[in-house]
Amino acid sequence: MRVPPQSDLPSQVSECFEALYRSMAQRSLAYFTRRTADPEVARDLWAETWARAYASRDRFRGSTREQREAWVLGIGRKVLAGHYRRGAVERRAIERLQLERLDLDDHGLDRLERVAGRRALRHEIAVALAMLPALQAEALRLRVVHGLPYEEVARRSRVTAQVARARVSRA
Repeated sequence: MRVPPQSDLPSQVSECFEALYRSMAQRSLAYFTRRTADPEVARDLWAETWARAYASRDRFRGSTREQREAWVLGIGRKVLAGHYRRGAVERRAIERLQLERLDLDDHGLDRLERVAGRRALRHEIAVALAMLPALQAEALRLRVVHGLPYEEVARRSRVTAQVARARVSRA
């Protein structure tokens, strides 16, 4: 393999990043929208993820498309986790200030679910899960739906953590 001259490296890194962005922009925005049910928050988290990825693009060491996508999604998960942590801090502050929480009745909850498109999303997810091989679907359910760590997914599936990660990744 020919190593490009140093002067070519920055342009190749930028071109590779642009291609990654073009291939993942919509999927990564959907990722945040589904997890926050708030398009404005999703857009902010999406932008922060891409800004962080761009700022650290020269430190990425992978070589495949899958590795690049996993790298961006890893950054996105950290951004999302930070958002949730900040939300927990805000909730505690609201409790300290004794602010009243808005309670929704069944009708209000149904309306909110319709607006967020959660029923349609649940159906799409159920259809997609049904199309997966059983072992991959089960690993994905345990990891994503139930939020179990890979070690627990592995234990329940009677496989190694590495195999559990691979099943979730393939799913």
